[in-house]
Amino acid sequence: MLRLLLLCGALGCGADPAAPLAFTMLQRTRVSQGNSLFWGNASLDGQLSHLLEGLNVTQVLPLEPPDAWARRQREVTSYLMYFSQLVKLFSKERPINYTQSLRCHLGCHLFPNGTAHSFYEVSLNGTAFLSFHVPNATWQRRWPGPHPVADYAQKELMKYPMTTQDLQHFLNTTCVGILQAQSARTGKQSTRSHAPLVLGLILGTLALLGMAVGIFLCTGGSC
Repeated sequence: MLRLLLLCGALGCGADPAAPLAFTMLQRTRVSQGNSLFWGNASLDGQLSHLLEGLNVTQVLPLEPPDAWARRQREVTSYLMYFSQLVKLFSKERPINYTQSLRCHLGCHLFPNGTAHSFYEVSLNGTAFLSFHVPNATWQRRWPGPHPVADYAQKELMKYPMTTQDLQHFLNTTCVGILQAQSARTGKQSTRSHAPLVLGLILGTLALLGMAVGIFLCTGGSC
């Protein structure tokens, strides 16, 4: 049932034909007793393009040739394994006896009048945690009330170009450009070029999850 709901959401079941074009990704990480579990999906123009389950990312739409896709699969798997090993190591030094759940939802929309909107939202254990303000490349706290973990995560994410300027460029320029090309229907060449960018989005999100190790550490002890 959960998979059907995910697929329905990614495929835009019941969507308005006049709705804006969308390029979105949902990625979840669950950490419990030192073990990490990953799952999520990416969709382009209402079609499920990639599915992440555990350490495996699957190309649902044939956007990349098999050889190129195999290389990207290895990159994603290597990163996830590295992240999992870090969590195991840190959990031995500072055990966390409860489950942590991190949810990242990001992407962009292109409206019929040519305007666009990009977003990046993060929640921790079901509560709004952080969001990325794309126009000025800043992370903003969303947690209700004072919270040392949210303060810590915000400061960490603001330290690096990859999680500020690079992310801003991807969401504000690259992501929107994908939808503009899709809208213009420029042919097979542009459709194939989407795939590295989709995986770039996935890898960008996972890189941010590397910062989340600090969140888990901070939550389990002192920042």
